[in-house]
Amino acid sequence: QVLTYLFTTPFQMSTMIHRRPFSGVAHSGVIRGIDAPRAPKLVRGRVSYAQPRAGERHSQSEHTQPAAVNRQGAAGIGALSRRELAAGAAVLGAAMFVGPATVAPPASAAVAAEQLTLREVTPQVTPASPLSSREAAIVDIFERNTYSVVNVIDIRTVPGVRMSMSAEQPEGNGSGLVWDTEGHIVTNFHVLGDVLKGYKPGDSGSVPQRVAKITVLGRDGYQQVFDAVLIGADRSKDIAVLQIAAPPELLRPAERGDSNSLKVGQQCIAIGNPFGFDHTLTTGVVSGLGRQIPSQTAVIGGGIQTDAAINPGNSGGPLINSGGKVVGVNTAIFTNTGVSAGVGFAIPMATVERAVGQIIQYGKIIRPALNVQIATDQVARALKVSTGALIQAVDGRTAAGKAGLLPTRRTLTGIARGDVVTAIDGRRVQRAADLAAALDECSIGQRVTLSVLRGDDDARAEKLEISLNLEEAI
Repeated sequence: QVLTYLFTTPFQMSTMIHRRPFSGVAHSGVIRGIDAPRAPKLVRGRVSYAQPRAGERHSQSEHTQPAAVNRQGAAGIGALSRRELAAGAAVLGAAMFVGPATVAPPASAAVAAEQLTLREVTPQVTPASPLSSREAAIVDIFERNTYSVVNVIDIRTVPGVRMSMSAEQPEGNGSGLVWDTEGHIVTNFHVLGDVLKGYKPGDSGSVPQRVAKITVLGRDGYQQVFDAVLIGADRSKDIAVLQIAAPPELLRPAERGDSNSLKVGQQCIAIGNPFGFDHTLTTGVVSGLGRQIPSQTAVIGGGIQTDAAINPGNSGGPLINSGGKVVGVNTAIFTNTGVSAGVGFAIPMATVERAVGQIIQYGKIIRPALNVQIATDQVARALKVSTGALIQAVDGRTAAGKAGLLPTRRTLTGIARGDVVTAIDGRRVQRAADLAAALDECSIGQRVTLSVLRGDDDARAEKLEISLNLEEAI
């Protein structure tokens, strides 16, 4: 009823005073209690409140308030001034919103509360469950290898400009590996693609003196940034070697493993800086081996395929086996969106070690080669070559020419296909990429034996064994 009074007009209030009982008695503008209903009555322009019943306590006798009543009964509102209504609202608000909170607790409860200790009122914290054996192994691998992973930023990359999210091999921002305590850093050639556009192998003057900024994480958790100079690079292998002037105690070289012993299904881990989030770990398995990875100028043989998430910024970072050893350098992804689709590729460590050793020693990769021109797989199929690497051209001054290898040539009856290399030192060659991969594992001056098919028809071709010494690639 009090709420009804508070939200009515003076005219409505006057009507309600005449027709409804009022819970409470007004004394000097103050509502005193809301639990004793009294019915006001209008007596010649005055609102009269009934006397308390016998036995009821009342602080005053009958109290009257003047009210100017018109013929519609509106003057009755004078009996309840705005101050009285406001006081009623205050009492009601206190009852509604403060209510139980203003009730003092029993004395026994207060005494019991004073006797509680901090330990008794502190909720018990359940300790974290121990890591599973697999989780513990992954954590250990990460902690052993994360300090060997660095962030590589092309010196020409403009700060604040985000790299393209659609490139399969993003340039300008990537990862790298600490190779040794002398400050050598290994990364991908395409990570420095912008600054190395005019690079010529072995010519350090073709690039700026400083090519990148390298961020190294120390064991104390702090990162330090160093300028990096180029030692050498190889575009066809997608490998670049840099060097920084960092103290040896800061550098933690990566533990390298045997990529030739990998098995499909083996667990692996990738660590890198995808999208600039440094030292990010992803897990997966070895999905395939012996993949052909297309680089900017050639095909890298023996590639490792993995479903561990590799994204822009992971390039140049390590692929680690379940034993915590680096077995590859992440280099590319197969995707239609520019981000990981579960098909990533890494250059095997066996290839990386040979390339990096030569770059540090000579400033470039010195490749052993037959120094013959090998036909593309499309040309070979057109000339009915079902397996092997077809020799398209031979320079007679080379070791291959002197050993008697024949090129593809034009004759009076048409095109005569050249010799087809089907194996090198017993290692099978099914296509051109297989021959390149086999030569990568050889050294200059090494004597090898080629298994060759000679003739225009595989079924009737002559089988030959030709030996020669490998030369430096020209």
